[in-house]
Amino acid sequence: MKMFRLLTLCVLSVSLTALPALSAGNKTLTIVHTNDLHSHLLGFSPNRDYTPDITGDDTTMGGWARIATVIKDVKKDRKNPVLVVDAGDFLMGSLFHMISREHAVEMQLLSRMGIEYSTLGNHEFDLKPRGLARILNTAYKSGSMPGIVASNIIFSKESDSDDSLEAVFKKGIVKPYAVTVKNGIKIGFFGLLGKAAHGVAPFSSPVTIEDPVTASGKMVKQLREKEKVDLVICLSHSGLWDDKSKSEDEILAEKVPGIDIIISGHTHTKVPEPIKINNTLIVQAWEYGKHVGVMDITVGEKGTELADYRIVEINDSIKGDRAVTSFINSYISIIDRTVLKNEGLAFNKTIAETGFDLTIREDESNLGNLIADSMKWYANKYVYDKKDPKSEVVFAVESYGSIRDDVLVGKTGKISVCDLFRTFPLGIGMDADGVRDDTMAYPVVTCYIYASEIKKALEIITSIYPLQGSDYFLQISGIKFTYNPKRVLFDRVTEVWIGDEGKGYKPLDYSKSNRELYRIAGNFYSTSFLKVIGSFTWDILKIVPKDRDGKAIKDLLEYRVDMDRNKPGIQEMKEWIGLMEYVKTFRDTDGDGIGEVPGLYRGKLGRIVKHASLNPVSLLSRGTWVTWTAFTVFMVLLALVIFILSRIGRALRKRRAGA
Repeated sequence: MKMFRLLTLCVLSVSLTALPALSAGNKTLTIVHTNDLHSHLLGFSPNRDYTPDITGDDTTMGGWARIATVIKDVKKDRKNPVLVVDAGDFLMGSLFHMISREHAVEMQLLSRMGIEYSTLGNHEFDLKPRGLARILNTAYKSGSMPGIVASNIIFSKESDSDDSLEAVFKKGIVKPYAVTVKNGIKIGFFGLLGKAAHGVAPFSSPVTIEDPVTASGKMVKQLREKEKVDLVICLSHSGLWDDKSKSEDEILAEKVPGIDIIISGHTHTKVPEPIKINNTLIVQAWEYGKHVGVMDITVGEKGTELADYRIVEINDSIKGDRAVTSFINSYISIIDRTVLKNEGLAFNKTIAETGFDLTIREDESNLGNLIADSMKWYANKYVYDKKDPKSEVVFAVESYGSIRDDVLVGKTGKISVCDLFRTFPLGIGMDADGVRDDTMAYPVVTCYIYASEIKKALEIITSIYPLQGSDYFLQISGIKFTYNPKRVLFDRVTEVWIGDEGKGYKPLDYSKSNRELYRIAGNFYSTSFLKVIGSFTWDILKIVPKDRDGKAIKDLLEYRVDMDRNKPGIQEMKEWIGLMEYVKTFRDTDGDGIGEVPGLYRGKLGRIVKHASLNPVSLLSRGTWVTWTAFTVFMVLLALVIFILSRIGRALRKRRAGA
């Protein structure tokens, strides 16, 4: 009998333990979230103004030491548990990512700051699958990294280029989902890489993704039915868009029931209050660690309910965590020694002075002009032979999406190497002919195109950009043009001039009869885009990169600028180094030994000028077949309408006459 009672008590005890913890009533949980930190470990801009140990003395935003303080303060202020998560793109954006493969600085810091889970954004793939594998392995070996969940990554069965990353997943360093328990709440996490994000991750190949909605349905079923979780959180690097038909995280909330919270990333969106769709809450905390979201929720029989939400602005009112600051500073000397020393640079070295802000906008911008000019100048330094006029690069192009940050005057007007690098930090070397190139940053490519193709490249700004968004806006050097946005799509450019502000500009004959070849320069990413633009414009904007003899180039990799032809292979010209070298040429006008950014770059230079007009001459002048086809169709339709109206009028008149 005693044995029976004892057995009964044991069974009852086990049964009670297995009951959902939430049966006792509502449980409270606080979620702190970040996204798109992009290696911005220091407050900016400029970095030199950032003083994390002192408050009230600067206007910088961000800084991971300050974020660490906010996380600690949130935990200190609450009796309930606090969960800290991130929605991806923690890599790529500053000099710190230049040593991420060897030291995994960002991943170690995320863990030290208290971030428990993150996912993989598109920029985590910028260093190719093997580069991401190295970072993850380095972080894992350090013993300091957040849990990484990635639920819709698909590895290639045909290619071995992603085998090293697949091995990392198989080790369990990256999991499809994770489960944890806080305050009796059983929480399930999964992570997504969105369609738009994957679309701008060209170096992720051969990795592909499963449809996020399909993958989410599977994860919710797994977490709800098998893991029996109380709360489902999706870390989604997919994003929120003004166009609701493209807003992937809102679509996800509509189509997949059972997700309680979506921590969104990728679109760098300010979301002051959670978006609620059905029973799903969606939040996103802007970009670069300038904001942190703090969400208080209750979980109970009625599901998940929002108790409070606030955005914390990460500014100079917050004193940075000293341990985090010390950790960050310890890596600056490593960057100086391993990345910058050979270029005659240092992280905090002053490279120039400016009396005005240099900013990037979806328009002609002074920073965009400067960066495009630096590429043209740097390429010509190595490829232009004055005895051979055709060797000169006359046109350079840079995509808006590659320029990542402004250069602000700040307290001193001094521009440090670390601040200038942040304006153009992305990319990696290109593999070719079986030779792996793991050098960091985009290489510069040159090729030749016709004047008519230069005009087509400019039509990307006038026609593709308005339809597809900011990634398709271009910054240019060596060319200026006007366009009429009222004209027919793909034929809006009205005048083009070639030259520069120093020597002047002259009209460019961009008719098809002009068979002269013009040498252009761009980084590999932008130039590759020019090559494929025709494929999704029905060949209307087809551009064929050529060699100097006019033969079509099959592989642009062969046309990277070689910095040292005496060495085997191609010693890639790096665009960020060209930017540094160009800025070093600026004249010192005040005698302090530091060059000043020329007043030339204070504002716009009239390189991209919009003249909106419905004047028939402006609409049709120098029109291509696209314009004349559209005009012919319009005239035929107009004639048809007039004919139909005249017949109707004649019929009405006959009816009146008969009456």
